Amino acid sequence: MDYKVRSNYLPGRRPIGELRRLYGYMRERRGTYVLGAIYLLGTNAFSLLIPWLLKLAVESLRNPDTATRSAAWYGGVIMVTALFHGVIRIFSRTTLLHAARRIEYAIREDLFGKLLTLDMPYFAGERTGDLMSRFANDLTNVRMLLGFGILNVINTALVYVSAIVLMASINRSLTLWAVIPFPLMIVAAKGITRRMFHHSRRAQEELARLTSQAEESIAAAVVVRSYCREEATVAAFEETGRRYLARNMTMARLRGFLLPIMAAASAFGTLIVLFLGGERVIDGVMTLGDFVAFNGYLAMLVWPTIVFGWILNLIQRGGASMARLNEVLDATPIVTEPKAPADAGPPRGEIVLRGVRFSYNGMGEASSQVLGGISLAIPAGSRLGIVGPVGSGKSTLVRLLARLYPVPDGQIFLDGVDINRLPLAQLRSAIGFVPQESFLFSRTIRENIAYGSEGATVEEIAVAVRLASLEGDVLRFADGYDTLVGERGVTLSGGQKQRAAIARALLKNPAVLILDDPLSAVDAQTEEAILEGLSGYWGDRTVIVVSHRLSAVRECDRIIVLKDGVIAEQGSHDELVARDGLYGAMWREQQIRRELASL
Repeated sequence: MDYKVRSNYLPGRRPIGELRRLYGYMRERRGTYVLGAIYLLGTNAFSLLIPWLLKLAVESLRNPDTATRSAAWYGGVIMVTALFHGVIRIFSRTTLLHAARRIEYAIREDLFGKLLTLDMPYFAGERTGDLMSRFANDLTNVRMLLGFGILNVINTALVYVSAIVLMASINRSLTLWAVIPFPLMIVAAKGITRRMFHHSRRAQEELARLTSQAEESIAAAVVVRSYCREEATVAAFEETGRRYLARNMTMARLRGFLLPIMAAASAFGTLIVLFLGGERVIDGVMTLGDFVAFNGYLAMLVWPTIVFGWILNLIQRGGASMARLNEVLDATPIVTEPKAPADAGPPRGEIVLRGVRFSYNGMGEASSQVLGGISLAIPAGSRLGIVGPVGSGKSTLVRLLARLYPVPDGQIFLDGVDINRLPLAQLRSAIGFVPQESFLFSRTIRENIAYGSEGATVEEIAVAVRLASLEGDVLRFADGYDTLVGERGVTLSGGQKQRAAIARALLKNPAVLILDDPLSAVDAQTEEAILEGLSGYWGDRTVIVVSHRLSAVRECDRIIVLKDGVIAEQGSHDELVARDGLYGAMWREQQIRRELASL
């Protein structure tokens, strides 16, 4: 079986195409967006009323005899209008930004849910820091687009349409001259924004590398200090930081070109109005009040025009970030649920392998295969030991039994049923798997052991801990079972973490128990104690033990020796030692080492 991780990103896609997925989230919040738009309509209505009131105030000052109201009255109305404008503006912003926060929450939930459905092949090709960057930085960019971006898009559209209509009602020809620079501005901005999308995506990728590098350096702090690599690590981080800075400086230069173009369009429009409008006022074609109102409405277009450049930047950054989020949301697991699931009933633990082949890359070459055709029958209730040199395929084989990696049909059977036809939950609930690298969550010892066994009682947890020979260590801790183990179990020793992982699998009470080299971090005496404690636990369970220490598998009913992905030898411990083959040589070597260590 070969596989390779594929990326769903298509370089030719445009930011609008990447943003299509957001339409569904926005539809769910359409009521909030409509309410926010209504608030914005009210905000702009009061804002647009102020220049008209100024027009009337100026005209009342020039012609007090014909004016229906005094300038002071208009001044008071302007103050009240400004107050209403400010209050409604607060509601418009909080409403739309609230919708963006809700959508951010929904996307984050969907991202996390999607990650839980993906399989080992996907995570083998991804970095933790890169995924965390998507959850934090990329999602923030999308929220900014859905909040401030949408707010300013609606606001800009309302201001432009309303102001231009009111300007045209005062003087159509002057309005036409005033807006001439704006189409030229849009053409120039389009070319710049196309480049901004490309550089924005590259900047997000560099930020992801920076995050990943920081995460790895912090997690490996002990290794960095042990090998005196502080300066080299700092230098590598600075190099990544410089690349991220260079990408952002390119973005800043593009924004630096864009904003002056926006401002220049407004400035040229104002200059045209001052020249042509002032001439009309002098000629008596236009009243001073109309000129003041016209300039007021034109001034209202200045800020939306400048913000338009910022909106374009938000769209490019949001589109680039959404492209990275889409890669996760569009990812499909290779290990999937069966289309026609079979029910094998209560698991008994009989396992049959028929010519199992597997490769971690997508080349399909025989030389790259980790497993080269494993055929094996494991009766229910039996114990199987798997040994062999490093890289012989031991861990790969047991991972395939739990379908952590894809397996072709007709190669692995549990109780006579192809595991590809069993629902994943049913298959994995029947298997207790202790991986080679024991992982503990940053929680208490009790919570870590009870993970995956909801409703486990204190007594059941204590029994599992006792079987794993961890009880003495737990009772020595000041907080006992409530001791926090820290991130990835940092407060526990390697042996304690392995035994906690064993206790977690035992508490699950599985039909098939797989121990992938679980005793590598404990001494020989502790190993003997654990094996003695577990000997009474096996019962009718099928037990598969992978180990480099042959003492851990010598009591197994059968032992297979893997070499270069195939079974080189198999038999009981005594049979393999008497055969004097690869297993016998390994046994004698380990016995000599053990005798030397005891001297």
